[in-house]
Amino acid sequence: MKHLSILSLLLALAFCTTIASAQGQQDETIMDKKNIGSLLALYPKPLTVVGAEVGGKVNWLIVGHTGIIGHDRIIVSTSKSHYTNQGIRESKKLSINLVSREMLPKSDYVGSVSGASVDKSQVFAYHWGEDGTPVIDASPLTMECDVVDIFETDGFDNFICSVTNTYAALDVLDNDGKLDYTKLKPVLFEFPTYSYLATGEVIGKCLNLDKQPGMCAKQPMSADGIIRMSKIEVYPQFLDEYMKYAVEVGEISLRTEPGVLTMYAVSEKENPCMVTILETYANREAYKKHIVSEHFQKYKQGTLHMVKSLVLSDQMPLNPANQINNFIQ
Repeated sequence: MKHLSILSLLLALAFCTTIASAQGQQDETIMDKKNIGSLLALYPKPLTVVGAEVGGKVNWLIVGHTGIIGHDRIIVSTSKSHYTNQGIRESKKLSINLVSREMLPKSDYVGSVSGASVDKSQVFAYHWGEDGTPVIDASPLTMECDVVDIFETDGFDNFICSVTNTYAALDVLDNDGKLDYTKLKPVLFEFPTYSYLATGEVIGKCLNLDKQPGMCAKQPMSADGIIRMSKIEVYPQFLDEYMKYAVEVGEISLRTEPGVLTMYAVSEKENPCMVTILETYANREAYKKHIVSEHFQKYKQGTLHMVKSLVLSDQMPLNPANQINNFIQ
């Protein structure tokens, strides 16, 4: 019995040590992050200019605090002190105009002065939308909204809105007439430092990353861009293995390198060991970065013994106007 008691005690001590060790690891993991308080940090947000009629005159207000409620409601949150709120409360209507870079100076201005003391009606060229709200002509995307409810918090009016009409510039639509946010590129607002940010590149398709990896935004072709035909002869015994390397480096290069515009490999039908790769690079610097990248070096070093001959032949376009602009503007 004495030995059993000692054994039980040792097991209990070992169990407690394991728990303490695990808790220590958890505490250490938590301490990798610093608690910076109850800071509202859900930024950046799309920058907007809200339009409304106040006292028979159009007024514009820059608004950085907007949100989505479900799939059929938008919230616009503004300080109770804003002059625009009076008109929104009376008409129960407003427009939400997304801000482009070109609009930014004027948008910043309407956020720096009050409509109670300054007439801002002519800052933007506008027209009246079908629902009776002012729509900024220069905005790439405008939503006309009806206010269906007002939720008040300390110091703020939160307008709950339904969208009645959405107007989009033709150059921010894709070939199917749908919004393309890589073309729209709305300006973003970050509150803690009061800064404007640009939208980023597409890095993947939501809920489909394992099936359809995203393509990085591409640079335009510069005057020192490279158009090259790489002509490769592969030893027959290594052909299948070489093809795997070539496919992998091409896919990763296109997906991750902004300066790699084309990486198109083909083989001759009559002689599959003859491989030609059309490579286009936005500029010389993009090419230099490509050849030192990890994925290219893996391809280069892994296929050295597979390649019988290699010819790099730079090309001149006969008609530059016919080139495919496969970059995101």
